[in-house]
Amino acid sequence: MAHGISIKIAGHASNFLLNMMTNCSSKLIGILSLVTVLLAGCEAAKFRDAADAEVYGILKQRGSDVLGAEQDYDIRTVWSERAPDAIPPVDIINERFIDNARVLSLEAALGMAITNNRAYQLQKETLYLSALSLTGTRHKFVWQPTKSTADLGLARESDKGLKGDSNLDLTFSKLFKTGGTLTATLANDLVLYFNGKPKVPDITLKLTQPLLRGAGRAIAEEVLTQAERDVVYAVRRFSHFQKTFSIETVSEYFRILQKKDSVRNSYSNYQNLQASRARAEAMVEAQRLPKFQVDQARQEELSSRVKYLAAVESYRAALDAFKQRLGLPLGEDLRLDDAALRELVQTGLTPMELSARNGYLIAVTNRLDMLNQIDQYEDAQRKVRVAADNLKPNLNFVADMSLTEQFYSSFSPEEFTANTGLQLGLPLDKLSERNAYRTSLISFEKQLRTLATELDGLREDIRQGIRQLAQQQENYLIQQSALALALQRVTVMPLLLDANQADIRDQLEAQADLVSAQNAVTGAIVNYHVARWNLLKNLGVMRVEAGQFWLEKQPVPGVPPANPGGAAQLPDVVTPEEVFGERE
Repeated sequence: MAHGISIKIAGHASNFLLNMMTNCSSKLIGILSLVTVLLAGCEAAKFRDAADAEVYGILKQRGSDVLGAEQDYDIRTVWSERAPDAIPPVDIINERFIDNARVLSLEAALGMAITNNRAYQLQKETLYLSALSLTGTRHKFVWQPTKSTADLGLARESDKGLKGDSNLDLTFSKLFKTGGTLTATLANDLVLYFNGKPKVPDITLKLTQPLLRGAGRAIAEEVLTQAERDVVYAVRRFSHFQKTFSIETVSEYFRILQKKDSVRNSYSNYQNLQASRARAEAMVEAQRLPKFQVDQARQEELSSRVKYLAAVESYRAALDAFKQRLGLPLGEDLRLDDAALRELVQTGLTPMELSARNGYLIAVTNRLDMLNQIDQYEDAQRKVRVAADNLKPNLNFVADMSLTEQFYSSFSPEEFTANTGLQLGLPLDKLSERNAYRTSLISFEKQLRTLATELDGLREDIRQGIRQLAQQQENYLIQQSALALALQRVTVMPLLLDANQADIRDQLEAQADLVSAQNAVTGAIVNYHVARWNLLKNLGVMRVEAGQFWLEKQPVPGVPPANPGGAAQLPDVVTPEEVFGERE
């Protein structure tokens, strides 16, 4: 219904219309009924479903071609089945006041984020729109109606006959991938049809085929080629976004669990310092400690209380931010299952042996957004060829054939007119085309620099990722050793205090060091795995479709799996000469 049917009725008076309808009621009513049925069939829902079917078919095929597996690209939400006019603002406002209580596992939280997150939905809709745009471009290369009109201009004379100029015109056109265009027009006289003397529709065919400018598949198909490639780029971008989004969601989940652990450690420290202060007061009463050490214990107790309250607020703020990622109302009583953190700690460090050079080669081959940059460089090359083609003169081969003024009673198909010829358009003014060509050359060099910059940035990301992973591994081993020493000091310090071999400050410092070590160990294991996930993503080999992908070893192409071996040992410290590349 993109090219609507317009009907014009011109008459002298209402009685004329009544008489006219009496004479040709059956035929006219039949035509109007047909028009009414066609208009009634143009329901918006049917158009939406038709668009969805075509778009999802394209995305299913492209997803399979690009990713090797079918993906879910459905953009429907809980609001999609309701008409826009049936969703008042109060419904959205009231939804924000729905407060539930729930405990979410990491798997459930990730699934909820994928379903409800607004940024994720926007990315899916952007992908959908790219495929929808492709359907419009493809449509240009199929037969399509470009004009459909029915003009009814009727007059009734004294002899009771009908006279007038009433025509039904239909025009179709097709764009070929060689650059040619074929147009077919059918026209008929409705007055003769109503009078019982139907005429064979006038038929006109016209072919226009470029021979210079715009000729050839490479030039004529450029708009279709680019639209097809744009969908491939969109699929790749969305897949890369999926990986980034999943890693960010999982990382945020573990950061909140890390904050929960910090809250517990801070509260335990506060309780221990309360006990230390009470112990110090008892020892002062027994004249075994000077009174100022009790003041020190009270000061540390109050300081630990402040730190505990700060830890609680930090946890609550992080949880509220996570609710927004999940698309939940802030009033929701949300709790996260600690099992995921316990599993991560039990997993320990997942080793990953990789050189910066091999990592760069793997990333160039597998990282989808980098493949887009390489392909867009090729797009810029094609754009230069298209712009250069536009500098050529217009030379078209034109052929047309017409079959007109034929009645069914005396139809003779051999009576037609046909013409062929050449149309030459001399390039008298090519300023716009010249500027477009020069612009395409500049755009090409800009894309060349962009590709080089992206490749350099990718290599830097890989190098930094490998170094960061090694640093986080060493940091985790250091924090484990520090925690063991802190536990030993906290255990021994009361005994030394009773034996007058230490004062209260030594015990307070040991307790503070224990809390820091406990928080540092949890943070180190989380930091290591976050660095590992991001490195795998930058390599382009991270798979987030698997169940607990955050615990998987995630094989890297061409790199044998590392052997965990026995207990990890701290490596030798790199000397400054090795850092600076200086050799004696």
